[in-house]
Amino acid sequence: MNISRKINVMLLAIITLFVFSCQTENKNMKPPVAEKIAKELIAHGDTRVDNYYWMRLSDEEKNAEKPWEHAQKVLDYLNAENAYKDGMMKHTLKLQKDLFDEIVGRIKKDDESVPYRDNDYYYYSRYVEGGEYPVYCRKKGSLDAEEEIMLNVNELAEGYDYYQIGGMSVSEDNKILAYGVDTVSRRRYTVYFKNLETGELLADNIPNTTGGVTWANDNKTVFFSTKDEVTLRPDRIKSYVLGDEKPKEVFYEEDETFSTYVYKTKSKKYLVIGSSQTLSTEYRVLEADNPTAEFRIIQPREKDLEYSIAHFGNDFYIRTNIDGAKNFKLMKTPVDKTGKENWVDVIAHRDDVLLEGFEIFSKFLVVDERIKGLTNLRVIKWDGGDYYIDFGQETYSAYISVNPEFDTDMLRYVYSSMTTPSSTFDYNMNTKERILLKEQEVLGDFDKENYETRRLFATAADGVEIPISLVYRKGIQLDGNNPTLLYAYGSYGYSMDASFSSVRLSLLDRGFVYAIAHVRGGQEMGRWWYEDGKLLNKKNTFTDFNSCAAFLIDEKYTSSEKLFAMGGSAGGLLMGAILNMQPELYKGVVAAVPFVDVVTTMLDETIPLTTFEWDEWGDPREKEYYDYMLSYSPYDQVKAMDYPNILVTTGFWDSQVQYWEPAKWVAKLRDMKTDDNLLLFHINMEAGHGGVSGRYRRYKETALQYAFIFDLLDIKE
Repeated sequence: MNISRKINVMLLAIITLFVFSCQTENKNMKPPVAEKIAKELIAHGDTRVDNYYWMRLSDEEKNAEKPWEHAQKVLDYLNAENAYKDGMMKHTLKLQKDLFDEIVGRIKKDDESVPYRDNDYYYYSRYVEGGEYPVYCRKKGSLDAEEEIMLNVNELAEGYDYYQIGGMSVSEDNKILAYGVDTVSRRRYTVYFKNLETGELLADNIPNTTGGVTWANDNKTVFFSTKDEVTLRPDRIKSYVLGDEKPKEVFYEEDETFSTYVYKTKSKKYLVIGSSQTLSTEYRVLEADNPTAEFRIIQPREKDLEYSIAHFGNDFYIRTNIDGAKNFKLMKTPVDKTGKENWVDVIAHRDDVLLEGFEIFSKFLVVDERIKGLTNLRVIKWDGGDYYIDFGQETYSAYISVNPEFDTDMLRYVYSSMTTPSSTFDYNMNTKERILLKEQEVLGDFDKENYETRRLFATAADGVEIPISLVYRKGIQLDGNNPTLLYAYGSYGYSMDASFSSVRLSLLDRGFVYAIAHVRGGQEMGRWWYEDGKLLNKKNTFTDFNSCAAFLIDEKYTSSEKLFAMGGSAGGLLMGAILNMQPELYKGVVAAVPFVDVVTTMLDETIPLTTFEWDEWGDPREKEYYDYMLSYSPYDQVKAMDYPNILVTTGFWDSQVQYWEPAKWVAKLRDMKTDDNLLLFHINMEAGHGGVSGRYRRYKETALQYAFIFDLLDIKE
């Protein structure tokens, strides 16, 4: 057992007892004061002094059987922060419990996913009353057949604080299940194998994987990616034959800016090794019937050349940005002539349409196209003709779901809007008939007709119009008195679509407006939208968000006394940046697992994710990027000024954004800010980047976040 799990409960109990034994009101509690130990960080002739660099623990220190002196000091500080947060929020405990019960109360306890058919089996998952984890099942040939339970994760997770299944795949003969398990929350999975005919767990297991395996067609050979022990970069592809002593290395990705992965084509004919970074990709293929042969390259990597592949018939279909196709186009090439000189257009590039993905069927091609910020599903018949599926709302989310079968007229897709729960459809691409298979059930008195969703545009400082998706309960008045939560992410080209959340109802039913700012750095308005919010354009992400906040205030949706902001991970960086730029706009900010120590992290190649993110943020080893990143890095830009109320959350085992980034940020804010507003820090000592495992437990943190906001508005129930 590692040090945090051994001593954390005892330390927290002692500190909490001390805090709660004080007879003062919680408003008079004194926050922890972190010791300053100056460390000089020098780059490009510039010296930064980091007084809290000491908060960083190595994996060795975190996993030591007995706490080292340094580790003890760090844990003492983190536990003191948790105790202070608990003390300051003690008066909201009933509200937190009520919110948690309310959120969980909307969830159907014995819910079941929509089954999909693959290789003569119907696969689905279901939850049982009182269970935190899913039960994975299948039925052979028909939905009326007897249920086979492949994994009951509730049973597997017994005795673990954290338990996560990383990936599941069944051999082509339907007999062996491979699945990955992470019990720490560092996203390093051990793969296990289960005989589905006997229920026996095989002796084979593979540690340190990314979560799953890909089966060759011989039903005994699997391919998988492993991680570097320090950086956690997926850097090797290995193969393993059941019963062998050890895996065999198939491919090593030498370039530290790339990560590697493996999958099988929908046709099940090819195994595919992919290598990717932000600006370049490369693929290798091997016939799945011949797993001991050599992989061959489709097209060698080139800077700024991105492509992805799918197989159909005698061709590979390729989504690519070749020849300046910024919004991507679809091409194809014969399977035996795969170099880019052989690629020919299937769908040409368009300046106003982002080609996000595609799905191939024997008689149809379905294309996922983003037009004016919204996802459109376009059905193209191989023998001629095409059309778009009509969704009928001004702001919504739609995506292609699980479609493992080639020879079918049915497209499985999922639709939702900010007022419509997630709905799974089977759509007949010939007759255009759609069958609603399931709409997410929301328990209680929910009626989607009680809510309204809108799409507005704020004008950024440079004149660009920024979309905002809004939802609220019908009947609100535009008088500036509506409490509002504004959310955004804005990085990696990840689009935040306007989808439904039953959790959000706890805000809307208390009079809140919920808004998503589709800021640059995402990809909602096309590839250029992403490129205009990264590297040396990154500040557009932050100023766009503040422009959206100012717009909502100007349009009388809310006021600065009732406007809250929220973002996580790279969105947490966004929160840190807007706080330094225009803190006066916000009553409060929630920054979840925030990436706030940008320069120091991006200069450290040993930290997970650093090397293959230089193309997203810039490489600070180059002075131009160092200076630019330093100018917005939230930790480096903390000033002696008034800040709004702030709640920061992190996970001690986070492999994406290490816990010490928000810890250092909070300590520096405490030292420098000139106001008396709340600054609370919640550290989940058993979780990583995605929070705790389980279906319900994660909502305790949501309840804390909402209670933090409600308390500032004097909402008591």
